[in-house]
Order: sequence, then C-alpha cells, then structure tokens
Amino acid sequence: VARIRQDQSVDGGRGLVLVVSGDNLRKGAALNTIQIAELLV
Repeated sequence: VARIRQDQSVDGGRGLVLVVSGDNLRKGAALNTIQIAELLV
C-alpha cells in the first residue's frame, strides 16, 4: 500500500482511498523456471 487518503466522496468522512500496486515479475520468473525444468526432466 503506497498511500492511504480520506475519500471526499463518502459522506461523514468514513471513506478511504488506497493506492495499491503489485509486482508479478518474481512470481512469473519463478513459474517460468519451473516450467522449463519440467520440460528438461
């Protein structure tokens, strides 16, 4: 979670805006390595 801010569009000030990002590079690289190893075995 990068930032948490109050959502002005929600009445009563009870809303939050979350900025979230993910990195699938490591997971993708690991899966690719496993698939190559399976082909070699």
